[in-house]
Amino acid sequence: MPAAIRLSRVIAHKQYAERASFDAALDRALEEAGIELVCLAGFMRMLGDPFVARWRNRLINIHPSLLPAFKGLKTHERVLAGGVRFTGCTVHFVRPAMDEGPIIVQSAVPVLAGDDAAKLAERVLAEEHKAYPLALRLIAEGRVRVTDERVEINGAAGPAPAALGSPAG
Repeated sequence: MPAAIRLSRVIAHKQYAERASFDAALDRALEEAGIELVCLAGFMRMLGDPFVARWRNRLINIHPSLLPAFKGLKTHERVLAGGVRFTGCTVHFVRPAMDEGPIIVQSAVPVLAGDDAAKLAERVLAEEHKAYPLALRLIAEGRVRVTDERVEINGAAGPAPAALGSPAG
């Protein structure tokens, strides 16, 4: 009979006095499980530089803005206060600085008149549910490569240029 497969494991950060100890326990658990790719979503903790370096280009995150804009917390509120016309989400490889790293996938969402943070967050979340699986598929297919801190996707065309309309007059 095959050994039981462990589907989850909790590494509670509050059980560790310092970040380095937590990172070491997390690293051990990932290695023991044979993990190849770490996918963060709503993790809301900074990982130490040694951990990030050890998992370089095998550690991804999703953030609810079009990075590099609006890094950090209270993203949707800051988007609305900033008066931007578009926001969205970004899946990226993690680097030591918060919300930094080569971008794998982005998806844009218009900021609509009458939006509040909750409405905007709901539309961005819907795009996150598309962008993250797409990024994972591209990685799993071996189509993603990081070169000079930029992601190259084998077989992907570049983004389409924005359509420029003539001003109404």
